[in-house]
Amino acid sequence: MISTFIQTLPFFLIVGIGYLSGKYKFLGRRGIDAITKFVFYFALSAMLFRFSSQLEINEIFDLQFVGCYALATLILYIVVIFISSLSGNKFETSVFDAQTATIGNTGFLGIPLLATLVGPQSVGYVMMILATDFVIFGILIVILIMVSRDRKWGFGLLNPIATGLFQNPMILSFFLGILWKYLDFQTPSFMKEFLLILGQAATPGALFAIGASLSFRKIDNPISAFWLSFLKLLGHPFLVGIMAFYLFYIEPYAAAVMVITASLPVAGNTFMLAQHYKINPERISAAILLSTLFSAFTVTFTIALMFQI
Repeated sequence: MISTFIQTLPFFLIVGIGYLSGKYKFLGRRGIDAITKFVFYFALSAMLFRFSSQLEINEIFDLQFVGCYALATLILYIVVIFISSLSGNKFETSVFDAQTATIGNTGFLGIPLLATLVGPQSVGYVMMILATDFVIFGILIVILIMVSRDRKWGFGLLNPIATGLFQNPMILSFFLGILWKYLDFQTPSFMKEFLLILGQAATPGALFAIGASLSFRKIDNPISAFWLSFLKLLGHPFLVGIMAFYLFYIEPYAAAVMVITASLPVAGNTFMLAQHYKINPERISAAILLSTLFSAFTVTFTIALMFQI
């Protein structure tokens, strides 16, 4: 329990530094916006291209594993949209509530955390979840936002959807990486180093921007932040666990990795998307901060439960 907290503490400290930098005017709004754009358009794209270009799809793709995780996540996604809409929120706000409650910090926290705590053999499973999050739910949220803003059904919807997808650098870089791998292109050593260095800026940059964004805005509804954090840290892994162990009968180690990955705190990418589309980024920032802080205890508990440590 203590060792896990020590390993995750640096991530919390970066959020804290971002918050203090904004609170004490070390960086103004324009500075924070610039950092956010850098992370969204450059650092995250480099990280995702590097991840996806290294995927051995034929070796790690497990349709049953992916189907179990995707179905459990989609069920919670729909339930959250329904409940959030009933609470009086706009549809696009409800969509981001669903994204917040289901998509975890898999790339930033999941891969290094699980590789360290439960073994390097977990990375393939974590990458499948990361791929599912981006291929299915990364596209789904763009489609839903486009629908909510255009409100036109039929073939006329395809153009804004396609535009929205192709304007999202995270989706583009992910698919370009898969295409690069599929075509068996060789990445020059200097390009590998370039992608590594630039991609490494994504985690501290995103966490810093998250913390800084909180310092400029009042948290109007802390109840929603607690509720979304509860769903992400406990509700999501609980539903995934039920599906994995009792409905899909996933192999125990793979199921345990799936549940632990589902228990990760809210993804920083969700904040970047909310900032990009200007849909309540401060609401999501609060959920990211709370879920990240609480995850030191909930993720540790989940690992102990899964592996009886």
